[in-house]
Amino acid sequence: MKLDSLETRSRDVQEKTFCKWLNTKLEAHGYPPMTSLVKDLSDGVRLIQLMEIMGDVSLGRYNKNPRMRVQKAENVNLALEFITSRGVKLTNIGPEGGIALIFHQRPGKLNLTLVDIMDGNLKLILGMIWTLILRFTIADISEEGLSAKEGLLLWCQRKTQPSTDVHSYTVIDPIYLITMLWTRYYPSVSFGYKDIFTQAQADRHANTRLAFRIAEEHLGIPQLLDVEDLCDSSRPDERSVMTYVASYFHAFSSMDQAETVSRRVEKFAELMQSVWLSRNDYERRVRELLRALKEKQDEWASAQFDGTYAGVKAHSAAFLDYKQTDKRAWVVERQDVATLFGNVQTKLKTYGLREYVPPPDLRLSAVDEAWSALLQAEANRSKAINAEIRQIKESLRKKFADLANGFERRLYMISSDLAAIEGPLEEQQHLVQELQQRIQPLEDQLSAVTRVEEECIAANVDENDYTVFTSQDLEFELELVKQSIAKKISFIDNQIVSRNMTNLTPAQLEQFESTFRYFDRDESNTLSISEMAAALASLGIVYPDEDLGVIYDQLTMDYGAVTFEAFINLLVDITEDQTTHDQLREAFRGIANDKPFVTELDLRVAHLPVSAVEYLREAMPSTVNENGETLLDYDAWLDRVFE
Repeated sequence: MKLDSLETRSRDVQEKTFCKWLNTKLEAHGYPPMTSLVKDLSDGVRLIQLMEIMGDVSLGRYNKNPRMRVQKAENVNLALEFITSRGVKLTNIGPEGGIALIFHQRPGKLNLTLVDIMDGNLKLILGMIWTLILRFTIADISEEGLSAKEGLLLWCQRKTQPSTDVHSYTVIDPIYLITMLWTRYYPSVSFGYKDIFTQAQADRHANTRLAFRIAEEHLGIPQLLDVEDLCDSSRPDERSVMTYVASYFHAFSSMDQAETVSRRVEKFAELMQSVWLSRNDYERRVRELLRALKEKQDEWASAQFDGTYAGVKAHSAAFLDYKQTDKRAWVVERQDVATLFGNVQTKLKTYGLREYVPPPDLRLSAVDEAWSALLQAEANRSKAINAEIRQIKESLRKKFADLANGFERRLYMISSDLAAIEGPLEEQQHLVQELQQRIQPLEDQLSAVTRVEEECIAANVDENDYTVFTSQDLEFELELVKQSIAKKISFIDNQIVSRNMTNLTPAQLEQFESTFRYFDRDESNTLSISEMAAALASLGIVYPDEDLGVIYDQLTMDYGAVTFEAFINLLVDITEDQTTHDQLREAFRGIANDKPFVTELDLRVAHLPVSAVEYLREAMPSTVNENGETLLDYDAWLDRVFE
């Protein structure tokens, strides 16, 4: 019996609280308030109006003045379909086309049908309204991923600590909870609430009434509960309390938005303060930088040399130290103040503020002008030090330049004479030998140049405007000219040998000479045994290794090495007996297996050296067949060679 009484009282509180809550929605949009949930919701009109308000959408046409039961059913059905579209699960088709709405707040499910709403089943209607409160008011309350109910309770705990310890909506005194929420946010107008509660809560009704009034007047929270609902019940209705407390949550959220506005002002003030500090820092650092640049230029302008090498070296050392210390620090500082200025401007531009314009003498252009003046003074200082050093070291510098330039001129004359040699081979041979004799004294002269250069290095002569040469440059050029003379001598000797070979055609001589030059890799005008073997093979002459060794040894014994003359004489001996046009054609035809062309594979199968194969591949006319294989035309090549 006692349980039935408690449930009845709780249902009465819910009906009254929920009706007030729905009326706040209706009145805010110009609709008249309801007086009874059972009667006012039965035709579905108010339910549709509430759904349009909560969902901020229009549900379309409906029966605004329903008279027949089927019209009422259509209205209720329209509202329930909207609830379904907002994520509330609907099941169980009723006998009149009704739709059942399932609530999951308690282990036992409550099924709502069209008939329940139309016939005024208060228990199920309250369950539906509670679901709407959860969906449209409490569902968006989230704290650390908890459910709406738990999240709201956690929010209460955080907003009332450390004054109270809230564990549920029914166990903790609702008066204390509501009042503590209020005093948490408005301590300046609390009217001594905390003092009242420390006096054993002497007048709970008066305190609750005062809390309701202040909440409504200052926060715009409508009084959904009566004082008796909280003060005269040992276990106030949880859903009613949650509905009321949720109003605090949303009111305080609005207050948080106001705090956001204040925070923006605070942030802007901090921004302006940081800009102000940065501007002052920029101007201070620019003044200091300009002062330091001016002092350094004045110091250089008043400096005097004492005329000694040690004295000018001290000035030079100080100047070098300046470039490695003071100047580098100023370079960094110049970049930093430019960056600081840019950061200030970026901040101002980011927030749409007016740009910062420093005083004329502290602008970056003033820094640039002062820096240019410093660089000019620095250049003048460097020139003055160098001029003083040059006066002391002039004699050494000129001595080295005279020797180096004179050496280069003589070397250039020899090189020019070598390039201009022409005429009969014997006359050219004589002239080259004279040049070879003229170059010998330059070896001793180069030693003299090197000695003077070492003296300059010892005396710290780091530059010389009278010459561009060093001893290494001249040594390199001397070796180059000596190599050119040696090559010229080899060339003339080879030409004399070729000319004397009267039993060879010019085409043969040209072929033999180009072959010799091709395989003379080290340009020594001689062939090693492997080079000789490759050269002969490229001409179609192949010997067994044993015979090749005998020929090489005999040539070395007769000529001292396989020189061009030895090579030509060997070929003369060979071609007189073997190297004829027809014989070579037959040789290539044998390698090609009677084909009119030869391939690289044919040459390799014939065991020709790699170098000979490469030479023939480059020398012979070639075509590429449809398979991409290179075909070498030995007939055309032999015709051209023996023409």
